[in-house]
Amino acid sequence: MGRRRFSGLGVTLMDLFMPMTATAVTFLILSATTVSAVKEGRWTTEACHAKCEARGCCWSPRDESNVPWCFFPTNHGYTVESQDSSSPYGKTLSPLFILHSCMRPDSFPVPQIYDPNSNRFEVPHEHISSLPSNPSIPISSTLFDTTIAPLVFEDQYIQLSARLPSHNIYGLGEHVHRQYRHDTNWKTWPIFSRDSFPNGGTNNLYGHYPFFLCLEDESGKSFGVFLLNSNAMDVTLQPAPAVTYRTIGGLLDFYIVFGDTPEQVVQEFLELTGRPVMPPYWSLGFQLSRWNYTNLDIVKETVERNRAVGLPYDVQYTDIDYMENKKDFTYDKLNYTELPRFADYLHERGQKYILILDPAIATSKRVGDAPYESYDRGTAKNAWVTESDGKTPLIGEVWPGETVFPDYTNPNCIDWWVDEYERFSKEVKHDALWIDMNEVANFKQGSAKGCDVNKLNYPPYIPKILDDLMYSKTLCMDAKQTWGDHYDVHSLYGYSMVLATKKAMDRVFGENRSMMLTRSSFPGVGKYSGHWLGDNAATWNDMKWAIPGMLEFGLFGIPYIGADICGFFDDSPEELCRRWMQVGAFYPFSRNHNAEGYKPQDPAAYGADSVLVASSKHYLTIRYTLLPYLYTMFYKAHTTGETVVRPVMHEFYSDSETWTVDRQFLWGKHLLITPVLDPVSDHTHMQKLTVRKTHMEMYLPADKLGLHIRGGAILPTQEPEVTTTYSRRNPMGLLIAPDDNGNADGELFWDDGDSRGIISFLIFCLFVCKCVLSGGLQVCLTAIIKPTFYLEEAELTSTGKFEFRDGSETITAKTFSSLKLQVLFLRDLRLTLGETYVLEWNVIRIDCHPEENADQANCEARGCVWDVSKKCGQGPWCIYPQDYGYTVTSLRERSSGLTLDITRNRKYRSSGRPQSRDIDTLRVEINYHTGEMLQFKIFDPNTKRYEVPVGLSVPATPETDENKRLYKVAIVNEPFGIQVIRKSTGTVIWDSSVPGFTFSDMFIQVSTRLPSQYVYGFGETEHLTYKHDLNYHTWGMFAKDQPPGYKMNCYGVHPFYMGLENTADAHGVLLLNSNAMDVTFLPDPALTYRTLGGILDFYMVLGPTPEMVVQEYTELIGRPVLPAYWSLGFQLCRYGYANDKEIADLYKEMRAAGIPYDVQYADIDYMERQLDFVLDSEFKGLPALVDSMREEGMRFIFILDPAISGNETQPYPAFERGKAADVFIKWPKHISDGIVWGKVWPDYPNVIVDENLDWDTQVQLYRSYTAFPDFFRPQTAQWWHHEIKEFYEKTMKFDGLWIDMNEPASFVHGTVNGNCLGDPKLENPPYMPPLESKHLGLNHKTLCMNSEQILSDGTRVRHYDVHNLYGWSHTKPTYDAVLDVTGKRGIVVTRSTYPSSGKWAGHWLGDNNASWDQLYKSIIGMMEFSLFGISYTGADICGFFNKADYEMCLRWMQLGAFYPYSRNHNGKGNPRQDPVAWDKPFADASRDVLNIRYTLLPYLYTLMYEAHTKGNTVIRPLLHEFVDDKTTWEIYKQFLWGPALLISPALDPGVTNVNGYLPNARWYDYHTARDVGVRGQMIDMPTPLDHINLHIRGGYILPWQKPENTTYYSRKNPLGLIVPLSDSGTAEGSLFWDDGEGIDTVETNKYLLISFSAQSVSSLLCHYYCKCTL
Repeated sequence: MGRRRFSGLGVTLMDLFMPMTATAVTFLILSATTVSAVKEGRWTTEACHAKCEARGCCWSPRDESNVPWCFFPTNHGYTVESQDSSSPYGKTLSPLFILHSCMRPDSFPVPQIYDPNSNRFEVPHEHISSLPSNPSIPISSTLFDTTIAPLVFEDQYIQLSARLPSHNIYGLGEHVHRQYRHDTNWKTWPIFSRDSFPNGGTNNLYGHYPFFLCLEDESGKSFGVFLLNSNAMDVTLQPAPAVTYRTIGGLLDFYIVFGDTPEQVVQEFLELTGRPVMPPYWSLGFQLSRWNYTNLDIVKETVERNRAVGLPYDVQYTDIDYMENKKDFTYDKLNYTELPRFADYLHERGQKYILILDPAIATSKRVGDAPYESYDRGTAKNAWVTESDGKTPLIGEVWPGETVFPDYTNPNCIDWWVDEYERFSKEVKHDALWIDMNEVANFKQGSAKGCDVNKLNYPPYIPKILDDLMYSKTLCMDAKQTWGDHYDVHSLYGYSMVLATKKAMDRVFGENRSMMLTRSSFPGVGKYSGHWLGDNAATWNDMKWAIPGMLEFGLFGIPYIGADICGFFDDSPEELCRRWMQVGAFYPFSRNHNAEGYKPQDPAAYGADSVLVASSKHYLTIRYTLLPYLYTMFYKAHTTGETVVRPVMHEFYSDSETWTVDRQFLWGKHLLITPVLDPVSDHTHMQKLTVRKTHMEMYLPADKLGLHIRGGAILPTQEPEVTTTYSRRNPMGLLIAPDDNGNADGELFWDDGDSRGIISFLIFCLFVCKCVLSGGLQVCLTAIIKPTFYLEEAELTSTGKFEFRDGSETITAKTFSSLKLQVLFLRDLRLTLGETYVLEWNVIRIDCHPEENADQANCEARGCVWDVSKKCGQGPWCIYPQDYGYTVTSLRERSSGLTLDITRNRKYRSSGRPQSRDIDTLRVEINYHTGEMLQFKIFDPNTKRYEVPVGLSVPATPETDENKRLYKVAIVNEPFGIQVIRKSTGTVIWDSSVPGFTFSDMFIQVSTRLPSQYVYGFGETEHLTYKHDLNYHTWGMFAKDQPPGYKMNCYGVHPFYMGLENTADAHGVLLLNSNAMDVTFLPDPALTYRTLGGILDFYMVLGPTPEMVVQEYTELIGRPVLPAYWSLGFQLCRYGYANDKEIADLYKEMRAAGIPYDVQYADIDYMERQLDFVLDSEFKGLPALVDSMREEGMRFIFILDPAISGNETQPYPAFERGKAADVFIKWPKHISDGIVWGKVWPDYPNVIVDENLDWDTQVQLYRSYTAFPDFFRPQTAQWWHHEIKEFYEKTMKFDGLWIDMNEPASFVHGTVNGNCLGDPKLENPPYMPPLESKHLGLNHKTLCMNSEQILSDGTRVRHYDVHNLYGWSHTKPTYDAVLDVTGKRGIVVTRSTYPSSGKWAGHWLGDNNASWDQLYKSIIGMMEFSLFGISYTGADICGFFNKADYEMCLRWMQLGAFYPYSRNHNGKGNPRQDPVAWDKPFADASRDVLNIRYTLLPYLYTLMYEAHTKGNTVIRPLLHEFVDDKTTWEIYKQFLWGPALLISPALDPGVTNVNGYLPNARWYDYHTARDVGVRGQMIDMPTPLDHINLHIRGGYILPWQKPENTTYYSRKNPLGLIVPLSDSGTAEGSLFWDDGEGIDTVETNKYLLISFSAQSVSSLLCHYYCKCTL
């Protein structure tokens, strides 16, 4: 083979090959001969040491087994003996020659190293036959540095090492790589084609790919290294980072390609090896296959059942079972009699047929002793691989039995193969070909005779290949082929078969494109063939690992790639197969294929009505809709080398988080696929992307995966059908997703989908630009060639106005359907290429049928529009017409506001809920209360309706001076709406002039546009992120005994949100309504409220900063309570203490461990049969224990539930006195006037509870009837106060109270026996929000909604209206009782809350789980309750339910040390999880972090004072302090204490580094007191297990105090200051101090408030903070 010569040098030879000048040596494995001294998989030390020194190498045993102990000295290798400086090809090493291969300006001058005295094997690559002679450009940095170690070049062992610039290494194959980015910790990967199972180990698999890509850094600059060598080899990746190649033959022929991005590197590599084949359009459809259908009837049954369910499905396969005894070029005439006509059967319905061929040819005769003519003709042509003598055909065994193996490198063999294939194609019609077993696979070891002992079959060094045997599962290495010894060409077998098959298919299919699929491959195969990832298994891991596999073959130039969907081996469970079908719908090669002996796994086999079928159809429909986009990507791959399935890193390389993303992938630039890859999961985590840099957890139920379109994209689409034959006849459309600037672009390639050479085609270049004047979108289409091209025209539904204009002339005007405000789906358009069209667009899709089972009839019965054009998104199909709502009939303007009357548009019939009477005339009052706050109230002026009896602090005098108001209000007449505009920016922050406003007796709905996507708040519900996802998510709000869970309505109700505007201004909105409700977010962005009663009473505060929003909101609802100082200490609780001794022992252990600890609790265990105010005999020593603990500075808190037992056989004073005072909730008198009985914790007297029974049975048998106090009544507060006082004075002292179960919770639904009296509509209203167990009614786990309560003014109200206020009404009487009874401030902690609850109590986040996700969700919960005005909040540290994990609990202790309310609490039946329940390291780490908390308590107490007096937040989101930095707007895994202490906890298992954000300020590490010197960026923070990251902000002075075991003693210590200076060398702060427990110390001025300031006096203070003692 001739040498290639090129001009240009680029870098000097000395830069690459001068090992003598190396200044540092990395350990590199020396393996020149096989090693016999092996014991249990490792060398014996003596043998290794001797062999190492015998080679002249260095021996140094290491601790790590994977690090080499034997390594080269620095002077090993080659030296320069001669140099020809005049050579245009660079310096030449002798006795080895080095030639530089300079391909093009983007490539790198790389060496070819060979022996000039010996003709060694070189790969005869058909594409790399000649290269351009363009000189290369100079490279300014060293990227492939081989001076790291010596070059070894021996006959059968060549080794070369090179240092690399980064650890970001991708590629090398074929293997199963569990992650896309390589592990460089001494990982060795063998490369040698082999029929091996892809089981997740390091086995060498089917293909041979010595190519890798290296991403240098965030700049995107990358390079690829390709070693053109087909011999067996292994490649070791080392920590330097470095790479070591070891190959056992050929020469070193390297090509290095460069790019400014990873994508460019792939394009350059494919310029070298050949760009991918352009597949036929139909091959992008879904495909079905199975090994051994048994007969053609079963194949047809499979086809028919999948047709019957309407599955999009283009291709059917048959595997080797169609053959006669598995012989190539035959078919089984008994079981597959009709096979020659099977293709016609498929073609009738637009489907295609693909069959398989293997290379191995049987030597036996056919059925009936007939000659096997294919074998005979091949023998006549000498077509077979031979034994070492070059004559005798090598005999092996594969599927048909004894076989020979075609030598596809032999021209005679190629002619034979083409001829046989042509003969067979005339017999059995088919559309494409699948070739398998071409590694080449052999069921004999080498041959039927075995293999000779020689240096080819047993070379001196065997790479770490499967079985450590060269000829295992293949041919003897000394077998002969035309290209050379099988030793050299083994890995080229599949490649040579592809080249031969390409010729055969060209002959058979002529001008039709067809498709080939091969198992074994080599660089360049993608030019002709696709590939699948081999014989995987039906496991979740195999589904995961398919993604790195596809991404790697994208690098290798085979974009037509996929895995066997649902797995080849093993039965595929429904959940696994369903999830695999979802992700497989986005494999470029999308085929479901499994093995014989296992259950069928085609979708219809799981049942026509199965979720799997529905989900598969859904995502295959999306695939078929997007096939024009996928086809365009394949065109780009074919012409430019772009990847199709694309790593996220290729598009977002500047974000280092994407470098390891391999559980998601892109289609091209624009479509992000996020599959569910784990069992029993409704969530998946999406990695952080650049631009938005948002971690998000997506709710992905059984039938969903994550799909996201990148802003700035135009995706061509087509109406889907069940095959591409039919879908290609349908109208096409565009999916437009503008970016932040309103721009988008895209392309569409289109041809006949079938012709070879793509003779006729159209290329659309599409872009969208925002039309500033019209506020719409301008869609511009151009083409490389300009024929007139029409898309079929069809009627579009009436949801808004649009028109197309050509310049000033209107071409056509019609109606249209929008996907959402930022994404527009244009369909059925008749447009002329080359023209420009303007689209006017103004539509919002408000759901007119939020109930389930929406259909066209129900929708239109409400006067709404049924628009199913919204196929690809989550938005509603039933939407309001634009004029649905109310119209203004009168308006009266006042200096302090507006009063309006509005009337319902009677053009439309009722709102569709006959049981809920529509109210046609409404009154609107708008009041300008202050310059920052306004109210708008909408009510029925003719009938008094329920209004929330929660008093708000509204100024007595409104703000009548317009100049002092931050806002102005505008009224839209039709449809009626209110617009609130921020005067300083012109931003419309509220605009309810959208369709759908409904006001009926039991259903009220109003919607508003929002100024941005940034919305925070609404609760109480577990949210996955702090910022809401506005993509049609609905959140129900109704107080319930419901542990936190996704979209589960929990304990409290807070219809308040804060919105951030794009100008960084903030506002807040409260809907003062206590009925059951929900809110739906729309991506426009917009928001819809739905409530089941009352009125609409909105209060809006305008900030303009986030912190000011909370200050203004708490000024309205009431400032947070100032807790007692001791309540800021650490607290312990457990449901399940058996007796008081357990508490006493815990106390002793905590004291012995020296862990700070202020408060001990008793849960309901201390009560006799869970009766309030009654002490259990097992806790008879508890009063004395409490007294002794309090004497030592401890505090004690007890639990009280509201429900009171009424089934006592002995006098129960609490019930008797309550009944006498008439405090319990009853039925309305006109119904019954009796108590509404429930069941909660109290047991019947004189029973033994069998806890082994199921819960409902226990409730029925053992739980007593309970009555519920009505805390609205004044006498109830008096009764409650009396019971608490008597307990305190006669039974046991306490310092605070914990009130629980006050939603109110009941263990029966509504009442005992479930028979709720009165109007059934109240229990099951005409509309039910999406509440937990909503199908069971509003009374599920609570009281009947018809129950009657009585307000303090005597007004009788339904529980239906005030249910959400029960916990609120319970809180103030409890707080008043604590203060009066103890004479101290104390603390109350309540479970159920409503706006203003924070005036009297703190809150914990409920009965959470002991799981990692609850750590970060607790941060979100605390930040939300900061918005809600409840500063004293926290979660149960280490989790309430389930067993806590050691690492998780320790990380939670660290996080929980910075909860304002810091309590470790867990549930009955679980092991202890307090700090002394684990081991000494756990206790030590807990003590250390709590000592930090106690040190900073003066600062925390000062923050609590500021919350109490000013409304400041204590737990503070970063955006409150750094609102001008949009990065902070989405951060929810870090938080602040006030303005100055940043907490960045570890929240995930196994984490030793936390990637956190440091906003733009000077930050000091709390632990080291050093300025970290980083700002405005994400940084990795080392976080060992005993560490939490804390940073103090420069410019803020923090008071501190030496910690002790309790605050009782720490408060006696001197106080000090932490003084971290700002950039200007200054700092300020304050300290609030009082007695820590006095009542109303602030209101009575019994406190000390000191302000501090500091200024730098030395350079030292500019960089460190100091602690000063007061």
